[in-house]
Amino acid sequence: MMKKPVLVGAILACLGVGGIAWAQVVFTKVQLADRIRKVEDGVDEFRKWAENRAEHGQSSAQTAKASGRTRGRTATESQKAVAKDKKDELDNALGDLNRSTNRLRRKFDPTDKWMETRPQVESVLDDARKINQVMARGKYGTQAERYWGVLRTAINDLARCYNLTPLGV
Repeated sequence: MMKKPVLVGAILACLGVGGIAWAQVVFTKVQLADRIRKVEDGVDEFRKWAENRAEHGQSSAQTAKASGRTRGRTATESQKAVAKDKKDELDNALGDLNRSTNRLRRKFDPTDKWMETRPQVESVLDDARKINQVMARGKYGTQAERYWGVLRTAINDLARCYNLTPLGV
């Protein structure tokens, strides 16, 4: 007879401890600020890479043309248009993400209750999803994938702090 109450008590104790393990982790404002900084830094690095890539591509093309190393091939107007649209799509998406992270920072710094900035984090996630789609469609190379991988990880960490669904791979 005494075994049943002990067994029931043990089961309830295990469920209680398990419930504590599933409880949401509470973050401090300093921890969140660090995660936001990582996202901002990642956006800046990715944008810097995109700008350098465009400048490097133009200078390489001019150098090749001047030295006669074009192998007799020149890009057609449609190929140039596709390349420009592809570049513009990534630049626009990165610009949107930069604006949303800046907006998040402006709203986050003066507030005492960081959870009030959840809508701004949702906006960052929406803009990041656009980049995720652009990266999936385009072939930007391993360097772009590395920058995006680091940035996506930082954004996902931030999303988890706000209990939001992280980006897919």
